[in-house]
Amino acid sequence: MRVFYYMSMVLVGCLFLSCNSCSKENSDTVETLPEQEPDFYLGADLSYVNEMEACGAVYKNAANEPQDVYTTFKQAGANLVRVRLWHNPTWTSYSNFNDVKNTIGRAKAQQLRVLLDFHYSDTWADPQAQEVPQAWAAVVNNTQVLGDSLYQYTYKTLVKLHDANLVPNIVQLGNEINGMLLQQGELQWPIDWDRNSYLINKAIAAVHDFNSATANNVATMLHIAAPENALWWFEQATANGVTAYDWIGVSYYPLWSQYTLANVGQVFQTLINTYQKRLMVVETAYPYTLENADNYTNILGQEALLNGYPATETGQLNYLNALRQVIANAGGEGLIYWEPAWVTTSCNTLWGQGSAWDNATLFNHSLQPTMGMQFYNATNN
Repeated sequence: MRVFYYMSMVLVGCLFLSCNSCSKENSDTVETLPEQEPDFYLGADLSYVNEMEACGAVYKNAANEPQDVYTTFKQAGANLVRVRLWHNPTWTSYSNFNDVKNTIGRAKAQQLRVLLDFHYSDTWADPQAQEVPQAWAAVVNNTQVLGDSLYQYTYKTLVKLHDANLVPNIVQLGNEINGMLLQQGELQWPIDWDRNSYLINKAIAAVHDFNSATANNVATMLHIAAPENALWWFEQATANGVTAYDWIGVSYYPLWSQYTLANVGQVFQTLINTYQKRLMVVETAYPYTLENADNYTNILGQEALLNGYPATETGQLNYLNALRQVIANAGGEGLIYWEPAWVTTSCNTLWGQGSAWDNATLFNHSLQPTMGMQFYNATNN
């Protein structure tokens, strides 16, 4: 399940104080990517980086020297950056279109491929919250008009990125979706598949039409939280005509899944073989310590630990290497670490000051890389 659903259950205080100073601006130079895809995507969701830097975070390399964080991931062996996009987030200056442009530019300057994560909301989207953007709220019950809004937004966003030479390689059409584009507080169960399939297929069509119009080859991904949910969701989606996508994306946090490292590969293999799609785990994380760097309650505590994988830097690295091998053995093609750079700063996020993830990043409390960063280097297995 999406980590922010659990955060909302245990954390209080929704007053938000965003740090509005400017983040690092990327140079105008965008490097050309190698034509050949990597054999396996090793990614990092760096959606928080611009904000963390604006709030004073100075990331370092292993020699304790300040270093551009994108350079650090590139040198470690990462080949993909994931970034979230909210429609019109009036409560923050980040994860909007201009912030995403900055992130994509910085990634491409390091020859890193990009997975663009459309949340199709003004705020966090997950299995417990798929709130329609305020701009579309008036048509939330008019499926055809809402679908047209979704299509136009997806298409035009990609066109604007194309014009800036910032086209992503993969687009994720919704974040941990079951139902999508719902009214505030609404949970759709059972799923209205007439509505749901229509909306998803409009988003897919927008990407296909963009590719045709601009001679691009942007791949499409549908993303579900937890392997057990992916099993029934993709079965229902296929039965309702949702088939023209390229990738299955799955979040896998052992704390919130019935599957362990010993058997989750069977689920991945079933999904790949049944639907003949590529598969990537687009979210995972593991604590390297149980110490908290601030007063913001950490999400991944003692209960998140697996037998044989202690909350140490070695334990974090061993978990990531083991999961990567499970995915590869099942025929999967990628693993992305969720928010490895969401370190503690003096600024506030939506729920509190600091970071609820500071013990599960790939930077220690001194902002040097943990041993977990080494999982990006394929020679470590």
